[in-house]
Amino acid sequence: MANQAQLSDNQNRYRGNHPGSPRKGQALLQGIVRCGRCGALMRLGYSGPRGQFPVYRCEYADTEHGLPRCQEVRGLGLDAEVERLLLQALEPDQIALALAGLEELGKEHEALKHQRELHLQRLQYEAERARRQYDVVEPENRLVARNLERGWEEKLRAVEKAKQEHQNWLGEQRLELAGADRQDILALGVDLPKVWHASSTTAAERKQILRYVIKQVTVDQKRQPGKVWFKIVWQTGATTEHWYGRRVRSYTEHAETKRIDQRIRELHAEGKLDDEIAEALNTEGLLTSKKRPFNHNAIWFLRRRLGLRAVKPNGALPSRWEDGAYSVRGAAEAIGVYAGTIHKWLRTGRIHGEQPRKGTPWRIFLTEKDIKQLHQYAERIRRSQKEVS
Repeated sequence: MANQAQLSDNQNRYRGNHPGSPRKGQALLQGIVRCGRCGALMRLGYSGPRGQFPVYRCEYADTEHGLPRCQEVRGLGLDAEVERLLLQALEPDQIALALAGLEELGKEHEALKHQRELHLQRLQYEAERARRQYDVVEPENRLVARNLERGWEEKLRAVEKAKQEHQNWLGEQRLELAGADRQDILALGVDLPKVWHASSTTAAERKQILRYVIKQVTVDQKRQPGKVWFKIVWQTGATTEHWYGRRVRSYTEHAETKRIDQRIRELHAEGKLDDEIAEALNTEGLLTSKKRPFNHNAIWFLRRRLGLRAVKPNGALPSRWEDGAYSVRGAAEAIGVYAGTIHKWLRTGRIHGEQPRKGTPWRIFLTEKDIKQLHQYAERIRRSQKEVS
């Protein structure tokens, strides 16, 4: 019956609550992840141009009732969190605590074993006493002898039954760990991360290791915007609940949008540049909607969304920078044109300049020859406009 049950579970039939045997795909929770909204086993699919990204989908409502899917959870993020918690649970300190608990269970096991042995001894004593009573009866008392023989046989059957039950009970109990066994388990705790991440360890083997420790994972990504809730049911029967942030398509779905916007406003009011704001947010552990560190481009996008102008470094801009490059105002004064003309020439490529990052002042590179030629060009434009007017 146990073999039949195992063969049935090895079949990948989610509608029948059969998780299937571990396979070679990269999805770590294949077959043991459940929907936190309807309780059904979630199917495994893959997305991406080459099908390299696992996705857990709840299709029970769709297949059974023609309703929309409950949810769809990206597998890489969920697998990474469960893997981290699994390796953390199997650290050497945790295994040492488990061994200490194992010793307590061993004491309880010995006490129960002693009680069962005493019960068996009592039955053996009663059987021996029934034998002695049968031996002393006179052969002429056949009726008494038959009754004593029947009682003796019943006692012997009780003893045999108790012995069989005791042997079965011993066989069902865990094996005792010797000192060498305990050291091997502790060494495994040290080497497990190395074994887990080794190239020689297959995906199916990782899944099998996980199933020895974790029975089931229930997930729900609709409880809070930008976050995923999941519950682990360990093989011991204990349960733990966890949260992690997920990638979202826009900042309107980001779990930390309000905090990010508030910090950008505060840092902008302090006169921080985009690079400095990005560094501050990264230091505080905040991430973009794509789960990446902030950079000046991301801050420029968010600052424009909030309607905040770029901060000018060191107050008013100089005409020329320390390396000799001109600012827009300085170039306009040197050539004798308006600042708007300089911006137009930058767009059309007539003059060359660069911005270290979006929203920062331009640095325009001009030689004396360039300034003279551009001044002459501007004068010709003015004369031609006067002649036309």
